[in-house]
Amino acid sequence: MASHSETEIAARGYTFSELMVAAAAREIRDGELVFVGMRLPMLAFLVARRAHAPRAVGLFENGVIRETPSTELLYTMGDPPNLKGATQCGQMLDVMGLLQQGRVNVGFLGAAEVDRFGNLNTTWGFRGGDMQRLPGSGGACDIACLARRTVVLLVHDRGRLCERVGHITSPGFGTGNRWRHAQGLPLASGPSAIITTLGVLRFGHDGEAQLASVHPGVSVEEVLANTGWTLRVDDELVETIPPNEAELAVMRELDPNHFWTR
Repeated sequence: MASHSETEIAARGYTFSELMVAAAAREIRDGELVFVGMRLPMLAFLVARRAHAPRAVGLFENGVIRETPSTELLYTMGDPPNLKGATQCGQMLDVMGLLQQGRVNVGFLGAAEVDRFGNLNTTWGFRGGDMQRLPGSGGACDIACLARRTVVLLVHDRGRLCERVGHITSPGFGTGNRWRHAQGLPLASGPSAIITTLGVLRFGHDGEAQLASVHPGVSVEEVLANTGWTLRVDDELVETIPPNEAELAVMRELDPNHFWTR
């Protein structure tokens, strides 16, 4: 596990989770269709809408489409505040159809494991030393296959960033190179970033992840020690930009008790 505690990060004025939300929000561009998901990605969509992407449209797996985000904290995507004022409350097929048409720009995903080529496992994992069945794919496999790009958020430790996932629930770049093309998946698709509690990984032309930025106060050595493969480091490595006051204000307005960002 990463050695930095939430208390240490809070001393800087923000938590690990708030830093991840800000980094995720910057992955959203104005006017894009965004498969939002829940937890941190939901807050990232709200921050992006207010900060730099006022025309971004949020898609939820249960069929909800929102041009204006909910003004209340959501615990599930089916909560009444997410339905009130929605542009459309349809069926899952409605939003999945947008994926099939190639119209979804970016989708946010979580995972129990991610590997060097961005493949995700949410099906099987060790819990307390025992192999257990995890929640599975839901719509994540569809999003990973058909969204133009995907962004993964998870805690950074060796057990979760592994050289090869034990089970591919949602594909990234497979074995690298032209794997996605060989499977018949859209060429202009695939993971674009892995945002963790220690840094941000992006993908090279060969489909392998590399360290693109480290969070403030985190060393490259710490990231490498908590990664389950020999992680390449970008020649132009930078420090992740911390959340600014405006971004933090949005997060804390909607999540004042740090339910998602503690």
